[in-house]
Amino acid sequence: MKKLSDDEIQIKLKDLDGWTYSKQAIHTSFQFENFKEAFTVMTRIAFEAEAQQHHPNWGNVYNQLEISLSTHDADGVTEKDFKLARTIEEIIEAN
Repeated sequence: MKKLSDDEIQIKLKDLDGWTYSKQAIHTSFQFENFKEAFTVMTRIAFEAEAQQHHPNWGNVYNQLEISLSTHDADGVTEKDFKLARTIEEIIEAN
């Protein structure tokens, strides 16, 4: 996978509300009603991430979920990260 330039990343971020770019990764966070809802969404994301063979760096405290995506093999952000970010957005919208 080819690492995207900063300009390419910024252009692609325009289609992802709430996502930012820093430290060679794209980041977002979500707040849910409670821990059960957050964990349910995390489980759905986990299955999709496994299917794409691309796994997020993430953290969860109670109803908060923080996600960072980067492609370690490319040492930065690639199209693979944006594909998973779009999938995550679809999961959140369906919730």
